[in-house]
Amino acid sequence: MKESLILIGILLLISGSASAYDDGDFQVWNTDVEEFSINKDSKIALEQEFRWGDNVDQFYYHHYDAGFFYSIKKYLSIGGGYRQVFELKKGKFMAEEEPYLAASLLWDLAGFSFEDRNRIEYRHFAYQADSGRYRNKITMKLPWKFTRFNIQPYIGDEAFFSLGGTNMFNQNRFCFGLGVSITKNVRGEVYYMLQSTRNPGDWVDANVLGTKLKIVF
Repeated sequence: MKESLILIGILLLISGSASAYDDGDFQVWNTDVEEFSINKDSKIALEQEFRWGDNVDQFYYHHYDAGFFYSIKKYLSIGGGYRQVFELKKGKFMAEEEPYLAASLLWDLAGFSFEDRNRIEYRHFAYQADSGRYRNKITMKLPWKFTRFNIQPYIGDEAFFSLGGTNMFNQNRFCFGLGVSITKNVRGEVYYMLQSTRNPGDWVDANVLGTKLKIVF
């Protein structure tokens, strides 16, 4: 009887930590975006993202996103959308529904291009209490382009804050990468990201190699 209880406890521990990876885990993320221009100031964007963790041994996350964005001025864009998230938890994919609102400030300085994106999300779960989240992402494109594909380096940082409760600042993503114009309507990116996530009492890092492909219609 005692041995059976120990075995059950071990199995529960394994299943509960199936998607919690070690500090320094290597991951691969892939994002695909399709943009449809409505007119010169507005567009619809569709996005799919897929993630592999546990040193790229386990497919653990995918989301699907649809959003509408409108440029009020050259330096201000607003929008909103809906994201459906599926994340591996305790051995199965759990769903999250995530409507959001976003506003971005854009400006140029000494040849550098900046974007400051602010995003508020309402996160609805079937398996835990709903919550809100604020995300702030600042991206800086460097003023240099290389080759006929206009390869351009960039640096970015995104901070995540839960709305309400404790541990408000609970995730940070620092990245640097290269953007490339494959054709007039197709653009790609490859980047490295250091993702730091706050778990109870500690911070856990993940090293992410990411790719992104955007097609504009």
